[in-house]
Amino acid sequence: MTKRIVIVGSINLDLVASADRVPVAGETISGQTFQTFFGGKGANQAVAVARLRYPVSMVAKVGDDTFGPQLRKALRDAGVDVKAVKTVKGSSGVALIATGSGGENSIIVIPGANGKVLPRDLDHHKSLITSAGMLLTQLESPLETVEYLGRLAKKFDVPLMLDPAPARSLPENLIKHISWLTPNETETRILLGANQELEPARAADELRARGARNVVLKLGDKGAYVATADGQRAHIPAFPVRPVDTTAAGDAFNGAFAVALLQGKAVTESARYACAVAAISVTRAGAQPSMPSRSEVQKFLKQHSHGQSASAG
Repeated sequence: MTKRIVIVGSINLDLVASADRVPVAGETISGQTFQTFFGGKGANQAVAVARLRYPVSMVAKVGDDTFGPQLRKALRDAGVDVKAVKTVKGSSGVALIATGSGGENSIIVIPGANGKVLPRDLDHHKSLITSAGMLLTQLESPLETVEYLGRLAKKFDVPLMLDPAPARSLPENLIKHISWLTPNETETRILLGANQELEPARAADELRARGARNVVLKLGDKGAYVATADGQRAHIPAFPVRPVDTTAAGDAFNGAFAVALLQGKAVTESARYACAVAAISVTRAGAQPSMPSRSEVQKFLKQHSHGQSASAG
């Protein structure tokens, strides 16, 4: 029987303004378009999984504002099981996103209902969580909840994949419970307290030395670097695409990587599959709308079977 992916994480409404470039601090510039998209790192990863036709459930909360029902419906329509997505008083999560013409972005996240996902909520859904094939989480939920999820994962021997965003240092008692740590370059620097870019192999080894069992560094247009507990070390090149919006590339990568691993693909093959999903996602605007279907990914991989070099940010 296929064990589903369970995601404990955030659900947001993304308010997206596009301009020639992202403004610097204190600067006002003229924009070009404004759009709203369903987002949140947890929800993005759930939709990425569902679009690849793999069973996925979310443990999360939305507000009792006008956004809440829309956010739940969008997940349900994408194929995500939302029985563990509860409604609480107050606002839903919101992300304010500025995007530039080169695909770069700047994001402010307001937690709203996401900040009310507490350890006791995980206990309430313990049977769902402990029966998962893999757990995915991020840092848009309270840290105490993520730490408790780590303890549950360890106790019940369920692999836990952590996307450490928004970036912050991680307590030792969390990092040692992580099966797959998947930071991008900015997050890697913050996790390691480094002021400059670190060579991927060195950075991955240092993160492993701090307790993470396996590490996948998401290197944007340079692809991904994998370092596993059994000694595998590999750089997976990115696919050449023209980026439009990189907003959810890392979420696309994580969802796809989890799916591939649970389908029995080797680690490097899973990372290549995830790079393909991320590459497709950056060619489209928005977070959840950018997630490709399984057939689109299969077609893309056939077209790029002889070469590779796009985003897993």
